[in-house]
Amino acid sequence: RDEARERARRWNGVVDAAFAGRQGTPLAQAEVIGIVNAESGPRDVVVCAAGSMPGDLHKLWRARDPKGYHVEYGYSCMGYEIAGGLGVKMAAPDREVFVMVGDGSYLMMAQELTTAAAEGVKLVVVLVQNHGYASIGNLSESVGAQRFGTRHRLRTPTGLDGDPIPVDLAANAASLGADVIRADDADGFRKALRQAIASPRTTVVHVETDPLAAAPDSEAWWDVPVAEVSALEQTRQARARYEDDKRARRSYLW
Repeated sequence: RDEARERARRWNGVVDAAFAGRQGTPLAQAEVIGIVNAESGPRDVVVCAAGSMPGDLHKLWRARDPKGYHVEYGYSCMGYEIAGGLGVKMAAPDREVFVMVGDGSYLMMAQELTTAAAEGVKLVVVLVQNHGYASIGNLSESVGAQRFGTRHRLRTPTGLDGDPIPVDLAANAASLGADVIRADDADGFRKALRQAIASPRTTVVHVETDPLAAAPDSEAWWDVPVAEVSALEQTRQARARYEDDKRARRSYLW
């Protein structure tokens, strides 16, 4: 018990530092999570499903109620978030429901915003815009694949490495019947959340984040093999790290 308390104390210090962030723009995803956690009430519910956010929430979110944490892990279902949040709110209308969704998952399925508007079901949707797929981008980089195809960029003669695709997901959310507030910095994001909480209507808070600002490392290791042969130096380095990491594996089934 003493060891558990000490480990929890140390991790809480890590979480505090992550929530404090870099005090700049764009925000880190960990800062966004921290602000939502701070502005939500003890009985409110956070909903998430796919991308890098479920892992970050698992490490950082401080739940205060047995039903306050609704995060779909098993299949990482992109697009579940808004529809799932609608169901949560219908099941517990006395709780504020915060749907946290990245731009990648939002693009999979956002049309339940229309259902929420039609039925008068109120959600607070935090749309985290990092112009790409953060989770698979991090994995791609870790195996030496240079985040290939994971950033929402225009094609150039050298690949998908141009300017961000000129999509406006905030405008899209408004077109589906939601109220929308845009936020760029921590103070603006807090103000937007408070406005959304006070509103009787489903409100989408659109916030820009830095896809390269990682949350604290859990030190877990995912055995994803790396190409043994490659012309890319980055991939060769990733293979060397992979071979080193494999040596630390322990068998739990005998």
